[in-house]
Amino acid sequence: MEKVTVYIDGFNFYYGLRTKRKVDPVWAKAYWVDLVKFFEMFLGENQQLEKVVYFTASPLNKEKSSRQSSFLNANKLINGDRFEIVRGKYLEKKIQCPNCKYTIIRPEEKKTDVNISIRMIADCFQDKTDSVILVSGDSDLLPPIEFIQKNYPGKKVKVHFPPTIYSHNIDNNMKYNKSKVILLERNLNKFVNCQMPENVSINGKTYTIPEKWKARL
Repeated sequence: MEKVTVYIDGFNFYYGLRTKRKVDPVWAKAYWVDLVKFFEMFLGENQQLEKVVYFTASPLNKEKSSRQSSFLNANKLINGDRFEIVRGKYLEKKIQCPNCKYTIIRPEEKKTDVNISIRMIADCFQDKTDSVILVSGDSDLLPPIEFIQKNYPGKKVKVHFPPTIYSHNIDNNMKYNKSKVILLERNLNKFVNCQMPENVSINGKTYTIPEKWKARL
């Protein structure tokens, strides 16, 4: 049985969904999704999903952080060790207009790309997986893809682009290596079929879909 591990660039994944929802409100149904169940739907007969690893950082905004925590904790409660959260962090970055000198402060996510790169390579080195699925369209993640292809030729590498996210560099690499990217925006039905219950309760713990998300469904 081929062991498959999914590595999700959480920032890329969430903002892809959010951008898609602005164009088509029905995509709000993709927010409260069981990620392990969802990615299992892309596997073949002789594959088994070992783990989904979700890389993210806690938003500085308390409401956004609360919604993210409910989503991630619900997935952890349902899937146990098959779902792992790896956190980076947000830092406040000052940006100044060169003309008017007006300064704004924008949160910037740190460590996620590095965390994803190290983890994918480490899992291949330690033989914890046979197949790597990267969920991101960030071209900064092309170097670890190329490293695995060169140094671990027995490992399969696939990429799923989040809705509205695309990288020509990654797509060209996949084509060169006789693989195809999967466009998640063509799989709304899978998102809908993998919705979690509004209240996820196990062993006395309960996590509820955020009201802001519930109102959109």
